[in-house]
Amino acid sequence: MTPITFSLATCECVLASDLDSCYKLTANHLIAMDETAKPLRIPPEMAIYAEKHEIFDLVQTLVTNLMVDKPEDPIQYLIVLLKRGSVEVPRVMLLGPPASGKRTVARKLCEHTQVIHITDSNILQEDTDLTKEALQYKAKQQEIPVDLWIKLIQQRLSKIDCVRRGWVLEGIPQTREEALSLQEAGVAPNHVVLLEAPDAVLIERSQGKRIDPVTGDVYHVTFIWPEDKEVVQRLERQKTVSEEQLVAQLMQHHREVHALRKTYRNCLKGIDADQPHVDVFDQVLTYILSRHCSVAPHTPRVLLFGPPGSGKSLQAKLISQKYNIVNLCCGELLEAVSADVTNMGELIKPYLESGQQVPDSMVLQILTERLSRLDCTTRGWVLHGFPRDLEQAEKLQESNFIPSRYHSLYKPAPSPEVQTRLQFNPKDSEAQLLRQLKEYWANASSLQDLYPEAVHINADQDPHTVFESLESRLVGRLQNDA
Repeated sequence: MTPITFSLATCECVLASDLDSCYKLTANHLIAMDETAKPLRIPPEMAIYAEKHEIFDLVQTLVTNLMVDKPEDPIQYLIVLLKRGSVEVPRVMLLGPPASGKRTVARKLCEHTQVIHITDSNILQEDTDLTKEALQYKAKQQEIPVDLWIKLIQQRLSKIDCVRRGWVLEGIPQTREEALSLQEAGVAPNHVVLLEAPDAVLIERSQGKRIDPVTGDVYHVTFIWPEDKEVVQRLERQKTVSEEQLVAQLMQHHREVHALRKTYRNCLKGIDADQPHVDVFDQVLTYILSRHCSVAPHTPRVLLFGPPGSGKSLQAKLISQKYNIVNLCCGELLEAVSADVTNMGELIKPYLESGQQVPDSMVLQILTERLSRLDCTTRGWVLHGFPRDLEQAEKLQESNFIPSRYHSLYKPAPSPEVQTRLQFNPKDSEAQLLRQLKEYWANASSLQDLYPEAVHINADQDPHTVFESLESRLVGRLQNDA
């Protein structure tokens, strides 16, 4: 939920992501209940609170943890999880062909993040009935059945150390069948890293591998050599694997890797392992510590502002049509209210008929009532024509229609073509336009101070070029309903 602010050179806009909250779950039912009933309104404070505290992300994480860990007492489990301070722990799958450096990277990750290092060998060290059954297959030099192997993995990941600290699965899964079975069992990684290197490099690395029998650390005569002389003296060659066997293992990996990419495409990152091991680890760690884009439901809140003739109405219409959000022009809203036989309509009608400015208190009351309706709350909105000065903008924020993050671009001065376009608008006289321009530029600086990171977009271009520039900042935050 990342609100954004834009400025169209002569036209600025503020996008503030709101929540697409659970209101959507009931919206259709609420609308269908009574078409003649008073429009349902939802206080903006609800969305502001949920956005500020990332409620939907929190709920999503809690549910994911429940499905993965499957505790016997879900309520107590959630209480412990929430008391821990951070409900998210690393769940990492580190994949790659033989000799790609998985062991070295996994050990460093565990040292840095304090997560539990899980390998196929230490899974089989557990003293359980499942482990004994699996070892019987190993003793007969038979493959462990996939269903039994998945149960063994689940058994290890369900232990309290993995639940509390997180885990790194080294070289697991190796096949598409294993990956799909793990998914069905609810084993869901946050991040999947796929180390990659040319086969020729991997074959060379395999031949130069050395193992420290005390720590289990992997070294290489060319790529990674210990500085400690005692460690050097106790290094041992890894169990001999012929080049033919290694090539066969690489071929097997190549057959499976496409399916593994597809299975974990939403959380997988490929990293070039044919570079210094320090650089490989830094890239892996950076990815592991990153957060994926939130999939929490949200609704956009877009504020466009700029001088007359800058294209606010057109851009608002294009945004509204493409992303199915409510298009609100403050002037048109006031005219619609004045046409209604209501107390507020009667109050503002004299101002509109005489060409006077409607008092801010009345405008804000009308605006906040409209923005709180169900369609705006569930679909989002794009507002233009308000605010026009700092006082109006502050009052809008006080009403809890608040963007919380902005992006900057640029804002060139209006060209002569823009001035010409303004002067020949048939709706307004030249004097009115000059007065509006003067009023806008008098307030532009204070508005920019209120939205210091606003994105400024050059509106002195073809309207569709302006829209493309505007839309490029919205991608990833608005769902295309076109």
